[in-house]
Amino acid sequence: MNPLILLKKYFDGNEKGFDLVYEHSRLVAGKALTVAISLGFDGNGLKFIEEAALLHDIGVVGTGTPRLGCRGSASYLCHGILGREILEREGYPEHGLVCERHIGVGLTIEDIIGQALPLPHREMTPVTLSERIICFADLFYTKKPGRVDRELTVDEVRLGLSRFGEKKVLIFDAWLREFLPVRGV
Repeated sequence: MNPLILLKKYFDGNEKGFDLVYEHSRLVAGKALTVAISLGFDGNGLKFIEEAALLHDIGVVGTGTPRLGCRGSASYLCHGILGREILEREGYPEHGLVCERHIGVGLTIEDIIGQALPLPHREMTPVTLSERIICFADLFYTKKPGRVDRELTVDEVRLGLSRFGEKKVLIFDAWLREFLPVRGV
């Protein structure tokens, strides 16, 4: 599998979207790999994390997000499930689960129903260690033009998550403890 080829295939004709998503995903992959290496990952585990991190936002292409040059019909919030659908069609279902489960610190069925989110009613929270690592790394980077390469601080991540409730911040804090050996990355 070559994540760059897949991204180019789906962002064909949308250079702005490709550039922003690829740069963001490259930074997420770098941070995720640093965390994974510190936790003893090697070989196929690192390969999966790199591929999945590079592809975690592929579903953005199907959203109506003009700042990313995307003119799809779906809400930005749907980019996780759209990414899962794309990667399942391409034959990469495990990578697709990363797409679906990476929004914030994950979305519970209670989040989806309680907030009337335009998503299927199912758990969309990271399950595996690889999924948690990628989700964690993603929290530190934005896709906002002009700010893509700036890593957010722990306090900035906490503040962003606090808009969605204290439980989300507590999950992030647990991940900080889980990944403590690399807290400075």
